[in-house]
Amino acid sequence: MVDEIIKSSEPQFEKAIEYMREELGKLRTGRASASLVENLSVDYYGAKSILKQMASITVPEARTIAITPWDRDSLVNIEKAIRDSQLNLNPINDGQLIRINIPALNEERRKELVKILNQNAENARIAVRKIRENLWEDIQEVEKAGRISEDDKFSGKEKLQKVVDKYNAIIEEIREKKEKEIMTV
Repeated sequence: MVDEIIKSSEPQFEKAIEYMREELGKLRTGRASASLVENLSVDYYGAKSILKQMASITVPEARTIAITPWDRDSLVNIEKAIRDSQLNLNPINDGQLIRINIPALNEERRKELVKILNQNAENARIAVRKIRENLWEDIQEVEKAGRISEDDKFSGKEKLQKVVDKYNAIIEEIREKKEKEIMTV
């Protein structure tokens, strides 16, 4: 019974990890990445569209992002969306595609990015703890209902902690990898 409760929560833990990965993809390192701009909202014929749904985004060089819209009429709107974003990027529109050159990061900006990275990692750990608390309450409810013994409840708590430790290790591994990427000159 306890194993089923823990097993059914795996998607919640995975969702917390996936959300962290998405947030870290938005962090700008000195290297170009399509994930930096792919989720930008662009005004497209009066409706908001996500950039990756209306253009091809490629990284032809280590510090360049190329955006080729499927409809050339949207070039100006894409350029405006990039300028209005808080990414501090300067798009270049050549009439065919938009090119974005990613400037190198200075030491101060790298340290700021590491702080943001650590905050994102902490948010993911908080999400994992909330999931753990909810599952622990579920296990206690099952025990109060008499469907499992007290020993099963406490062995369930230990199993739950092992799952939480596993996901916290994944979060830390992702955080360390991203920090290394940010601090690499």
